[in-house]
Amino acid sequence: MFIRIGCEITVECAAPTPMLLALQLHPSDTHRVIGSDRIGTAPETPVEDYVDLFGNRRTRLLARPGMTHLWSDCIVEDDGTPDAAHWQAHQHEIMDLPFDTLAYLPASRYCETDELVGTAWGLFGGTPPGWPRVQAIADHVHRTITFGYAFGRPTKTAIDVQREGSGVCRDFSHLFIALCRAMNIPARYASGYISSVGAMPDGPGDFCAWSEVFLDGRWYTFDARYNVPRIGRILMVRGRDAADAAMITAFGAYRLTWFKVWAERIADDVPERDFGAVLQKRPDTPALVYPLSSARLPA
Repeated sequence: MFIRIGCEITVECAAPTPMLLALQLHPSDTHRVIGSDRIGTAPETPVEDYVDLFGNRRTRLLARPGMTHLWSDCIVEDDGTPDAAHWQAHQHEIMDLPFDTLAYLPASRYCETDELVGTAWGLFGGTPPGWPRVQAIADHVHRTITFGYAFGRPTKTAIDVQREGSGVCRDFSHLFIALCRAMNIPARYASGYISSVGAMPDGPGDFCAWSEVFLDGRWYTFDARYNVPRIGRILMVRGRDAADAAMITAFGAYRLTWFKVWAERIADDVPERDFGAVLQKRPDTPALVYPLSSARLPA
């Protein structure tokens, strides 16, 4: 199946503001891309692409004073299979873990693993190690944390989420990651597009944060917010937590005046030869942040 993914973002700056963007597909993503996920800008702004320490594709630019419009729009081909599950996946002993997984065991900016060790072992010490233990952690976070956009804030950490019992998708991921690490299971943060294919209710898709856990020699996706395998998950960035994977890192003040994202399945009866025309038509997805100015978005 084919999924159209993209976003429109408008920022307003009072002064020239350097920004680092994480809005392109991850180099490890295997989806065939039709079109380009490269970031467009208006007014036209020089951009530099690079790969960061976690293998993420990044874009550096200098936003001018006033409005800067950023966008990306392309189509990806997805095989339609949900997130993989392997209930017999075993948990590695620390001494048997590959070296490149060890960075995802200690505490990090938003995941205070060291402060949650007692809590984690009290809750999950009696669960079988491996997939059942990780699933028990996902079940706990899903069951005890309430989702709501009003509950999000940029400084919220895993302990805050545990104490307040609420958060957005990145908060679900941070608490899940911190609890997994407290049980000596490597866990990392991931985010990207997620379609609503097969989900109830069906909608336009969105950006979403989830987690990846290392079991039985490979990384598996876990999503404590939804806690069910999803179809059409398209990776953009990975890191220890959201500090390593922010969509926009600005070195100065800015105001977000528009934010719109889509991950929409293209109807099966639309032939691939017509995809160019599809990309010429603006998505009908509603904006998540309504415009605060009359600035015109790119057509």
